[in-house]
Amino acid sequence: MSSLPSPLPSTEPVGPLEPLGPCFPTVPVGKRVRQWIPFRQGLDGTRITRAAADRVYDVLEQTWESTTLDTYGSGLGTFHVWCNKQVPPVPDSRRCAVDTPLILEFIACCAGMYSGSTVKNYVYGVRAWHTCHALSWRVDEVHLTSALSAVERLAPPTSKKPKRPPATPEWLESIVSKMDPTSHLDAAVFACLTAVFWSVSRLGEFAVKGAVASFSSSKAPRRSDLRERVRTRQGELFVSQIHVPATKATIEGEVAVYSDQPGASDPVAAMSRHLALNNPGPQDHLFAYRTPAGKLTPLTRHKVLARVRELARLASVPPLTGHCLRIGGVLVYLLRGIPFDVVKVHGRWASEAFTIYLREYADILAPYIQSTPLLDDFTRIAMPARFRR
Repeated sequence: MSSLPSPLPSTEPVGPLEPLGPCFPTVPVGKRVRQWIPFRQGLDGTRITRAAADRVYDVLEQTWESTTLDTYGSGLGTFHVWCNKQVPPVPDSRRCAVDTPLILEFIACCAGMYSGSTVKNYVYGVRAWHTCHALSWRVDEVHLTSALSAVERLAPPTSKKPKRPPATPEWLESIVSKMDPTSHLDAAVFACLTAVFWSVSRLGEFAVKGAVASFSSSKAPRRSDLRERVRTRQGELFVSQIHVPATKATIEGEVAVYSDQPGASDPVAAMSRHLALNNPGPQDHLFAYRTPAGKLTPLTRHKVLARVRELARLASVPPLTGHCLRIGGVLVYLLRGIPFDVVKVHGRWASEAFTIYLREYADILAPYIQSTPLLDDFTRIAMPARFRR
């Protein structure tokens, strides 16, 4: 059995020193799933015209977000390099539709070398390639699930990243204490950070992904997507709402919600200051900021994280990543005694997957496990079933 080569760079096309063949042209990694043509495609031999079939494949490509296609494209490249390295090389006809023995051999070569999530993405990249080209995925799911579980158990310790620490209101306050009060960029960054944290959202939902020039086709919210301090049916309660045009879970969009909070991490005050200082137009990026020349520029995820690293160094606090904000938002609400199901709705989870973010089990569970519970029946009932046993 031959060893698995190093995975192809996730941001670079296949290099000329290792050509994969005429069916696998040099294209950006995110285009591989669509533009790498299988030995045969699912609509070959049907009455559908070539143009109509290409339209079908183009539509199927829209199943995945661009970031997911980047990940799958990298995995697909690794699979084909591995196929080429076999002796003899795996023929193109066996790579689609791929059979169970071949995919299991590929997974076995990965075992002990990569993390479980990496191997899953490699396999899911091959599966996405089949789906995009209307090919049936005929791999036995029982064997596939078992193999992927085994790879998870066999993953080398060095492949497992430590759990990301949660952001906290205190961390946000440390960050803002080192910001320049006259900086248009800092105002936008802090408005974005606090909105993400208190609405338990993803940084990628609010900040622009990729290059600034891509905002015209971006799914990031615009200024018109914000509704500030909306009066609720309770009369004296107010919330601010940001309509996110598209999210990881839905293409129809969702509404992120936050409210006034005490202290320097208040998202309402941060947003108000940003809008007053940068004044984006209705169709501009909600968190756009003005450069020293006065040009309005969409705020990218890269720019946010780069500025956070600088500020964290000045404040002598950890330079947390974007996902730490979402983890921290979950924890701060749970530690306030907010029912699990309310936090689940607030973070817009369709499942109980958010419970994997728990970092303070003892403090969160303490009110629920006393001989005389401190919370009312509704709160106890609202806990996920896995915690009620």
